Amino acid sequence: MLGPIKKLLRRRAASPVFDAPIEIDRPTYAIGDIHGRHDLLIALLERIADDAARHGFEDARLVFLGDYVDRGEESAQVLATLGALARDGGDSVALLRGNHEQMLLDFIADPVAGGPRWLSNGGLQTLMSYGVGGLGPASDPQALTDAAARLAQAMGPDLDLLRLTPDRALFGRVLFAHAGADPALPPERQEARALLWGAPGFRRTPRADGLWVAHGHWVVDEPSAEQGRIALDTGAWFSGRLTAARIAQGEVAFLQT
Repeated sequence: MLGPIKKLLRRRAASPVFDAPIEIDRPTYAIGDIHGRHDLLIALLERIADDAARHGFEDARLVFLGDYVDRGEESAQVLATLGALARDGGDSVALLRGNHEQMLLDFIADPVAGGPRWLSNGGLQTLMSYGVGGLGPASDPQALTDAAARLAQAMGPDLDLLRLTPDRALFGRVLFAHAGADPALPPERQEARALLWGAPGFRRTPRADGLWVAHGHWVVDEPSAEQGRIALDTGAWFSGRLTAARIAQGEVAFLQT
């Protein structure tokens, strides 16, 4: 009987435990999935401004973790606001790509191949926010092609903004990526698919290199910072709660609408 018990205890002892402190170059506010909720974005930015002023964080950075579009009704307004922030903020504002931005770009590049998937995952709301209607997930190829052309024209600089979004950012010892990262690979070896859609083991396996990962994508009831993962997608488009994390040297705190 002791054999199986000892084996189990050895396996538990060998399991990695993440206990690295947070190390970052300057205070950073990471914002979770917005999904077309411009009202919540503005409310959260006001809270971040107040919080930064209260803590004296004049040089604070903003990192948006992707999924700005789809599901909610105000994707066009969200991108307009983010574009203005990016233009005015320089290197103090980082806009990362989420899987929904990738689906939108795939639709523009190949409407017939990319259309059905995107439209059935909230793309219809984005089209409507830009005044492009008359489509459904089962639309014919010509209708999809026409809609993609009209959307590209309507988006204008917003489309250029999305095309320039990176899939990761590393500041200090904190990696920012929409869906997390493969725990077995360093930041520079991460595949885009893992960063945008998720990697096997990310939410179960602690990293062994002491790197924290701030992410959205996976909807959680409450934000958390544990085992090297900072989870920030609180389902804003249906919950009404858009979440940010204030990440400073050695600490994480959360702000919500």
